Formats: sequence, structure tokens, C-alpha cells
Amino acid sequence: MVKNSRRFELLEKTIRRNAGKAIGDFNMIEDGDRIMVCLSGGADSYTMLDTLLYLKSVAPIKFDLVAVNLDQKQPGFPEQILPAYLEKLGVEYKIVEEDTYSIVKSKIAPGKTTCSLCSRLRRGILYRTAQELGATKIALGHHRDDILHTFMLNMFYGGTIKTMPPKLIADDGKNIVIRPLAYSKESDIKKYAKAMNYPIIPCNLCGTQPNLQRQAMREMTTQWEKHNPLWVKSMFTAMSNVKPSHMLDRELYDFSRFETRQSGEVQGDTLFDPPDSSETVQSVVKFI
Repeated sequence: MVKNSRRFELLEKTIRRNAGKAIGDFNMIEDGDRIMVCLSGGADSYTMLDTLLYLKSVAPIKFDLVAVNLDQKQPGFPEQILPAYLEKLGVEYKIVEEDTYSIVKSKIAPGKTTCSLCSRLRRGILYRTAQELGATKIALGHHRDDILHTFMLNMFYGGTIKTMPPKLIADDGKNIVIRPLAYSKESDIKKYAKAMNYPIIPCNLCGTQPNLQRQAMREMTTQWEKHNPLWVKSMFTAMSNVKPSHMLDRELYDFSRFETRQSGEVQGDTLFDPPDSSETVQSVVKFI
């Protein structure tokens, strides 16, 4: 895909429209906000920053952006790339230098994945930085596929129904985290980043093993989309359309307090029924 081509323009509009809808649906950004945009050097975070800069220029409200990158002192990290890119854009930014790499390497045995500990350390530093910068929101670059894969991981490996919410109160209780790309597809973001020729910084600098479970979820959804794209789309929609009375969580729905009604149409459990015309429904009720 070539930048400024018709295909590129349509893709750009799709990403911006999806971000605007996600921000509106979940009230992610409010007038006067100062958004700390977490920039890792990956396609997701570059696209998020670009999209938020555009929305800032057209939004009916005023908000500020400050880009933040955490330099974790990984060997070979090209520390000059992001400052040069952000200065060229004229974006306010801060590079936070913390040697979490040495901490992780000292705590995790060779050959074991370091992602979990690294993520916890990184979150703590970013939360602290947000407070120091006076940021009212922390923007992360997770997209639709990240949310889907997290949902599947929790269901298959954790025995729970949960995922990455588009907006939440952080673990420290002081920060609000938002995910403006929550409605955007990973494949669209990759195409956009390639066309924009972002200076991508690889995520394998620490030499850790890949997250095999998450990769399995990615392969699964990729196969589903090839077979029937509507399956993945419907699964994502389902997370916004929860029916507590048709689940098994007794804390979510009080199954001990059922009340019958003396009147009303008898339709039974219609959850998996195909759509019926009103005439058909009335015929069934009359028959009963």
C-alpha cells in the first residue's frame, strides 16, 4: 500500500473513525485532559500517536498530548530513534530511563520468559511518570485483536470471562488507562504503519521467548477469519452484549430471587431462536 493512494486514504479514515468511535463510546477523553501517550516504538503506538494528533486537531474539545517512552536499558536499544522522530513532529515528549533489564535478568532464570515481571515493572514506572507529568489519562496502543486474544486466554487458561477494557482505573487507583485503538484491527494497523514508514523498533531486543499461548490465540482467530470473518467480528461484539441471566455467575445475577408473572406473552427462552415475524410469534402464543 502506497501512502496518499486511494486505498491508504480509506484505511486512514477507517482507523481514525474507529478510534473516534471508541473514544466516544467509552468517554475516554474529556475537555482539558492531558494524555500521556505510551510510545514503545512499535506499529501500534506510532499509529495511536498519529491518530490522537489528528483527533486533537479536529475535536470540539481541547486536550494535550505528551509522548512517553521507557528506555529499559536493553542491550542494543536504539535510543536515538524516538527522540529524533518526536522532535521532527514537534510533539512534547519525555524519555524515562530505568534499568529494568538488569532487574529482570537477575530475577528470571535463563530460558524463561521475562514478560510478566517486565510488564509489572514497566506499569509501575509509567504510572509514576503519569503523576509526575500531571497526566489525567494514560493511552496504551492495544487494539481489537489484543482484546480478543486476552479474552480467549482468560477463558481457556484462567477459567474466567474478562479482557482488556477500553478504559479502566489503573492498579494504583490514581491513573485512568485508555485504549483508543480498541476497535482497530491489527492487520489494518500493520498496513498503515508500513505505508507511513514508521521507524519501528523491534520488540525482541531482550531475547525472551515468545508468548506461545497468545500466539496460539492469534493463529486460531486468523484461521477463523479465513473460514468466516463474521465469527471474529461477532465474538468481539459479544463482549459488549452480555446477558447476565444467561450466564452462570451467581454474583452477577441473583438466581435465588425469581418471580413469576401472571400475565404476558409466553415466548420461552428465545436466545438461540432465529428472528421471527410478529405473525409467527402470535401464532405460537395462540397455540400455547
